[in-house]
Amino acid sequence: MDTTQRRRPLDELARLGEAMFDRQVRPALRPEDDGKFVAIDAVTADYEIDEDDYAAVARLRSRKPAADIWLMQAGFPTTCRIGAVR
Repeated sequence: MDTTQRRRPLDELARLGEAMFDRQVRPALRPEDDGKFVAIDAVTADYEIDEDDYAAVARLRSRKPAADIWLMQAGFPTTCRIGAVR
């Protein structure tokens, strides 16, 4: 099985990742984490925090190769928006 292939639909991954962020990650964040990226495994709620998004994802992927990863940014409602704004 290709461990980089997402196993959940994007909307389900977003729902799970954001719920885990709110329940488990946000309460553990410190003021110095504001603006850092948080890579969350949507299955286990394991996560990594780093100023660099790639580094956070890479560290989580090294511990959890089959993780379904959702990326958030501490202190921001979304990490990025894709598509046209109307």
